[in-house]
Amino acid sequence: MTQLVYLVPLFPLIGFLINGIFWRKMPKTAGGVIGTLTILASFIVSLGIFFEVKNSGTATMVHLFDFINSGKLSIPFTFQVDALSSLFLLIITGVGFLIHVYSTSYMHEDEGMVKYFAYLNLFIFSMLLLVLGGNYLIMFIGWEGVGLCSYLLIGFWFKNRDYTNAAKKAFVMNRIGDLGFLVGMLLILYTYGTLSYQDFFGQLKGGQVIVSTSTYNWIAICLFIGAMGKSAQIPLYTWLPDAMAGPTPVSALIHAATMVTAGIYMIARSSALYNLAPMAQTLITWIGLATAIVAATIAMKQYDIKKVLAYSTVSQLGFMFLALGVGAYTTAVFHVMTHAFFKALLFLGAGSVIHAMGGEQDLRLMGGLGKKMRITQITFLIGCLAISGIPGFSGFFSKDEILAMAYAHDPILYYLGVFAAMMTAFYMFRLYFLAFTGIFRGTHDQEHHLHESPWAITIPLIILAILSVVGGYVGLPAVISEHHALASYLAPVVANTGEHHMLAGTEWMLMGISVSVSVLMIIVAYVRNKKPAFAPNTGVAKFLENKWYVDELYDAVIVRPIGAISRLLDRFAERAGIDGIVNGVGKLVGWGGDRVRLLQSGQVGFYIFVMVLGIIALFTLGFFWIR
Repeated sequence: MTQLVYLVPLFPLIGFLINGIFWRKMPKTAGGVIGTLTILASFIVSLGIFFEVKNSGTATMVHLFDFINSGKLSIPFTFQVDALSSLFLLIITGVGFLIHVYSTSYMHEDEGMVKYFAYLNLFIFSMLLLVLGGNYLIMFIGWEGVGLCSYLLIGFWFKNRDYTNAAKKAFVMNRIGDLGFLVGMLLILYTYGTLSYQDFFGQLKGGQVIVSTSTYNWIAICLFIGAMGKSAQIPLYTWLPDAMAGPTPVSALIHAATMVTAGIYMIARSSALYNLAPMAQTLITWIGLATAIVAATIAMKQYDIKKVLAYSTVSQLGFMFLALGVGAYTTAVFHVMTHAFFKALLFLGAGSVIHAMGGEQDLRLMGGLGKKMRITQITFLIGCLAISGIPGFSGFFSKDEILAMAYAHDPILYYLGVFAAMMTAFYMFRLYFLAFTGIFRGTHDQEHHLHESPWAITIPLIILAILSVVGGYVGLPAVISEHHALASYLAPVVANTGEHHMLAGTEWMLMGISVSVSVLMIIVAYVRNKKPAFAPNTGVAKFLENKWYVDELYDAVIVRPIGAISRLLDRFAERAGIDGIVNGVGKLVGWGGDRVRLLQSGQVGFYIFVMVLGIIALFTLGFFWIR
């Protein structure tokens, strides 16, 4: 089955080509069916590959063709099928398929629906290329592909200037990170002469090339800068909340299962490198933790339902990077998987609410929706319980494992992580209580049209809700089971350094603390939002509502100065300098032509006179040169 791995990205590519070429003439339903069935086909093949890898436990290199051959440099177009890539294939195609099904209903009224599915298929193709690549160059091609597709999808409703600005912001901030990734790749190529995972990691383990620890650190930090852009870490995180400009299924796809997890995948794939780069690991740890806390504080004071979920994603990504930083790579991948389930559920649930509210996203104008939208309410509640780390739900197992690994590394990391987890429970249940309980605060028209969403929306919600419950049982904590199924599956590929054996009593205590504070914050959220009053925020609350004024800071420190410099260069260097020289040459030629044209008088006598002068001049010059 692994030899057929090329079919996994091929099916979405075919869907993109069909929908992309015929989008003007193709019926909407046909475009949705083609786009969805191609992802289903990829999921079925991915499922077969997953079980084959699980049974064999070995990695397979599938060579497609020679990509670059230049001197000693040889970079084949090769797919690497192993435990890590096969797991990501399932996440991407599985959750991606559910989002496609959801989109067939959510986007049905949009005139650009077929084009939307073409972009969606291209997005999935690029992400599959990213995780299947057998070397960093193939990964980078997919990496750039998802960046392009995010631009197209975030700015899908391009007639709205704010949406196109959000798309440009995402594109530019990702390019900043991508430059770091590119430099890291070049450093690997320069130092080791290869970009292949097998060759590079083999040299790292075998020690064939002796380099200093600082070289490892610089390569790892450059790659991490790329991950900061894609996975929205401080300071390159502000594009992700603005990505809410795209259709809600796009938000679910970007935030849950694909683009933002690319950075985690890349670092987990490069675990052999990061284990040799302690400075880079420390940097990842603290940036991840800072991102988790900052984003959580902002989410507590947002009123746009999608913005709350966006900052929640940034915060959860921070937890994943915290795990990566302490060397718990399988734990980070575990949280990627559970987060894909409950975050896709939450975004699609938010989309169901927005659909029923006629496009309204302000939590202050909702309330009491559970009475009319029972399936959406129950599934959304399951998502909230999962992300809050309540026992029995998937988020509990992965988040508890991250916090335990952080405690084993440094107790300060644990307590700061618990602080972020505490805020997570508060803002998620604040959102839930404001949207689904109490009295309806919207208009009479909105209340009249409230209804449960159609089956194409509710069925993906139900499936994701089930996965948000059972998905965590592949990684039971050591105090419950000695066998961690996911860690065993990933062991041949991912080299953990964060393995620490704790006393059972310590682990129970850590779980008790994290669960207790989460339950406490759910109660606080209920009490504070039982009868909500929306007075204007002041002081710290206003500071958080305005997102720490980071966008304003970037605008003042980076955007405006660069804009001013650009205007000066445009005025003096471009127009007066380069354009002035080019235009001056043109004017000089024109002026010279006007003068030379006077010599063409049409009078034969004048021509004979000039000819005689020419002959005299030639004789004179010849006489003096000969002498």
